[in-house]
Amino acid sequence: MDTMSNQPRPGKGVCKIASKPKETVCEKATDPDLAFAQIRQEIQEEYAEPHEKPWIIGFSGGKDSTLLAHLVIEQLICLPRSERTRPVHVIANDTLVESPMVMGHVKLALEEIRIAARAFELPVIVNTTTPKIDQTFWVNLIGRGYPSPNSNFRWCTDRMKIRPTSNYIRQRIKDSGEVILLLGVRRSESSARAITAARYDNGSRLNRHNNLPGCLVFRPILELSTDAVWEYLAEHNPPWGGSHDRLIQLYRHAGGGECPVVTSTIDAPSCGTTSSRFGCWTCTVVKKDKSLAGFVDSGFNEFMPLLEFRDWLVQIRNEPVRRLARRRNGQVTITKNGVFVPGPFNMATRQEILDRLLSLQEKLGMMLIRQSEIEKIRDIWVEDVIVSAERNAEMQHVSVAGRL
Repeated sequence: MDTMSNQPRPGKGVCKIASKPKETVCEKATDPDLAFAQIRQEIQEEYAEPHEKPWIIGFSGGKDSTLLAHLVIEQLICLPRSERTRPVHVIANDTLVESPMVMGHVKLALEEIRIAARAFELPVIVNTTTPKIDQTFWVNLIGRGYPSPNSNFRWCTDRMKIRPTSNYIRQRIKDSGEVILLLGVRRSESSARAITAARYDNGSRLNRHNNLPGCLVFRPILELSTDAVWEYLAEHNPPWGGSHDRLIQLYRHAGGGECPVVTSTIDAPSCGTTSSRFGCWTCTVVKKDKSLAGFVDSGFNEFMPLLEFRDWLVQIRNEPVRRLARRRNGQVTITKNGVFVPGPFNMATRQEILDRLLSLQEKLGMMLIRQSEIEKIRDIWVEDVIVSAERNAEMQHVSVAGRL
């Protein structure tokens, strides 16, 4: 029996086994677009460099990061085992409030990559980063009362996306001295991506990361067009097995694009843009969640309550009756123009959000908030009550002293 018959295999026209035992030769692809041959050559050459800097692939599960992972893992399979010396980390970020269908796809893809890595004995490490418990969306929104994020106060991206991924990269830098971060960014994806890409244009294959000392950035698919990406994914099965049909269907249902991996606040505008992008189902930075609405329009009516809850979070943000007068530090904020800026949600609103969220969680039968988050929220509430009581007592003492 052929024990490898069920194992994933690399795409057609990429590798062949040489006549010599245990030796693999990688050929240029027969794809009419020579860009892919050049990309494979760059990946092969960079991986063969005589140093031990680990690679880190930022994997969002979207088309671009999937293509990047596809090409890199395919290249690893092409190499003889003795040359697979550089570890390759494939990391995704789970904000814990990701679109359910998208996160479901990402988890399946990561597990498929993990299984293939074991089967082919590849030095691939698969990981998912998450925000720390005291920095999750619900702990900040419900616990601390932070108002629903908008473009002027987008407190979520740094805490939930940038910090977890950056901390993972910093740990690898600490372990190895330097790392190479592979990003599936493309110049033609959008004007914002083009601007971001230009920040690293120095004429070299590797560029220093602007915010992470010890991190070099490698962008193999930078110059590919969107059509080229889709054509390749449709025509080539992933080296970890199966096909890219699930990903293609995901885009068809949502009509969206992935929120990219971000490792700096300068990249953050790509998270929460007005375009139809996959991301957090709670995202109130966008005026309308087009991707989640796309899933509903495609027949996934079970997500309608999520849309309604998200819209409610947008609505209550600017209702004065729901906000405290003072910020969490006790200060009253008035801008130079004399505009009063209210503080966090009051305790009654925070409790209402939690009650509604738990009711929604029970109705849908899916995990929306973790028990550990609820416990952290209640700890913060207790602290807030104590601080508020102490502040009121101090103000009352000052008031009495002033009358004496």
